[in-house]
Amino acid sequence: MGRLEDIRLSFNQVAQIYDDVRPSYPPALFDTLFEMLPPRPEIVEVGPGTGQATKDLLARGATVQGIEIGPAMAALLRANLPTDCLRIRVGDFEKLDIPPASADAVFSAAAYHWITPAAQTDQPARILREGGVLAVVGLVQVDSPTDHGFFAAATPIWERYGETDTDLPAPTRDRADSAIRAVLEADGRFSEVAIHRYDCDQSYSASDYRKLMISYSDVQMMDDARRVGLLDDMESFVRSDFGGRVTRPLVAVLTTATLSPR
Repeated sequence: MGRLEDIRLSFNQVAQIYDDVRPSYPPALFDTLFEMLPPRPEIVEVGPGTGQATKDLLARGATVQGIEIGPAMAALLRANLPTDCLRIRVGDFEKLDIPPASADAVFSAAAYHWITPAAQTDQPARILREGGVLAVVGLVQVDSPTDHGFFAAATPIWERYGETDTDLPAPTRDRADSAIRAVLEADGRFSEVAIHRYDCDQSYSASDYRKLMISYSDVQMMDDARRVGLLDDMESFVRSDFGGRVTRPLVAVLTTATLSPR
């Protein structure tokens, strides 16, 4: 596999695998979000992927404009959620023309870290209506005994291939945080910045954990030989030392902020 100019398109190359293994999000997270929004809100979703969170936005009555940079991901999103309440635009959130003051919320799940720091706040400040909500979800791997020591034990396998597990070191559940919280707290255009945490551990068979790793951008960006070696060794390790199963201890961190009056 050749190197990509834009690492964000690495997901597009494994769209079906991404759809198969990437987790959805706790219902309570959406309950919290929709308590902050008007009935039948208009939401701009940044990086919807194949619909892991989009389906929950739609199920609660939202009209969603999904901005997805990967055409293969967008095609699966449309196939998964064939509804007129979802408009899909293929392109870069930072460059697309989205009308000002046109959305009740800008929402992103496990994708907003790909947006440049300035655009993370400048675009929502332009797109949101007064009092609109910026809502960013991150999946944070945490330090928990529920993984039975797997992630610490697997570190040498990553290192063997010149890589590191980017989820380590991991915080405790009550310390799971988001990078954008401090950004929003320092931006006078936003107020009522809040963090909401939801436990959402995920369990995988050895083969499904291999697929999950394939869906990681850093693994996709490896050369073929190293990537296959890493995946083979990790799958074998899960089977031989962990009974063929991995539990990934996760906290879904929802960061919300309200656009202040202009």
